[in-house]
Amino acid sequence: MKQAKADIGVYGLGTMGSALALNLADNGFRVAVTNREVEWIAPFLTEAGPLAESLLPASTLEEFVAALNAPRTILFMIPSGAPMDAMIDMVLPLLEDGDTIIDGGNADFNDTRRRFARLAGTGAHFVGMGVSGGEDGARHGPSMMVGGSDHSWQQLKPMAEAIAAKFEGSPCVAHLGPDGAGHFVKTVHNGIEYADMQMIAEVYGILRDGAGWEAPRIGALFEGWQAGKLSSYLIEVTAAALQTTDPDTGLPMVDVILDQAGQKGTGRWTVIEALKMGQSANAIEAAVGARGWSSEKAARELAQPILSAGTLEATVPVPEDLEAALLAARILAHAQGFRLLAAASDEFDWSLDLARISEIWRAGCIIRSALLDDFAQALRGEMPAGHLILSPVIAAMLADAIPALRRVVVAGVSLGVPLPALSASLAWYDTMRHARGTANVIQAQRDFFGAHGFERVDKQGKFHANWPDLA
Repeated sequence: MKQAKADIGVYGLGTMGSALALNLADNGFRVAVTNREVEWIAPFLTEAGPLAESLLPASTLEEFVAALNAPRTILFMIPSGAPMDAMIDMVLPLLEDGDTIIDGGNADFNDTRRRFARLAGTGAHFVGMGVSGGEDGARHGPSMMVGGSDHSWQQLKPMAEAIAAKFEGSPCVAHLGPDGAGHFVKTVHNGIEYADMQMIAEVYGILRDGAGWEAPRIGALFEGWQAGKLSSYLIEVTAAALQTTDPDTGLPMVDVILDQAGQKGTGRWTVIEALKMGQSANAIEAAVGARGWSSEKAARELAQPILSAGTLEATVPVPEDLEAALLAARILAHAQGFRLLAAASDEFDWSLDLARISEIWRAGCIIRSALLDDFAQALRGEMPAGHLILSPVIAAMLADAIPALRRVVVAGVSLGVPLPALSASLAWYDTMRHARGTANVIQAQRDFFGAHGFERVDKQGKFHANWPDLA
């Protein structure tokens, strides 16, 4: 009897690929699987247990493609960049009209747009799909952000919705637009993630270094915040991490972890693309910068006895202020992310549904939080100038929380405790609430030394002043 063909193929049996393949099998789909290192396949099938009956192993690319029902859907979970381009070169001659290639890695959306254009006219389709949630999310329900053709989405949709995380029964996956839309949204998701993680770390820092709290006490405070507006996956995992003990030393685990944080580049991509489009996501920029500074451990150890703190008298903010400050800063970081998504939607003609993006982030992904429901509702309502912070509901939330953010930033500055992301978010808020800023002086400077011209408040057109000669 001839074996039935597979509904989808997964190429790449690393952490994420393996988890997604098992998730698909768990939801009733037949999955062809292969890997560049074919010796990985047998152990994977063994670990799959009873699900192995739904898995069709292939030892060659040709065998893998032939195992799929047409039109074929192939999910590649391989490193982004050159490996993906090389894979397209190898698989494209084996495909037929209507077949779809999906890049499920953390790809630069510019590469995704290029690959999408490359496949145009070949009969095959290219999809860039952002997948968030880590290994556990991939196995039991990730949040997925899909960019590609309508044809590809119709092929993928039943499988994607089946394996996605669910929020009150709604799948946390959506077709967001063509070419690089999905990977761009995933990039901004990761940028917000950077900011959120950094802000939480800064609150930990002011309690540790300003108030002398031990890690378990801070963790218990964070755990209590899970019952309120700060409820989120990142608060949950931070609370648990801070209350974990190192079995070797008996110390809090975080106290034996080196204070250097790595990064894979997606946060940096968010900042780069924001600047390209004339936007500034300064809370995300601060978080990316803070990770860079963390890598200079030797320099910081050298600097500590040399650089004077110049601290001022201040008291550590009360926990209620820290909670409200973190809420305000988190709202502002998300607002910057959504503003960047809106700018990209205009730039690339994507027609992104910002409210739907907020909804698919409510479960499965790393930045899932109680706030995303509020954002989704606000993004569907009145939003002057396209700014989330000007939504009446969000503006009211900020009005209640901003005084606490001010007190926390003032305390951090006075105590010499670095709060780069918290202070950046407040600076953006204050900039946006000033109808008259200070760029008039910058324009005067530019015209003075470079004759760049300037606009006036009382006349139309471009002007140049007869500035005094300083020679």
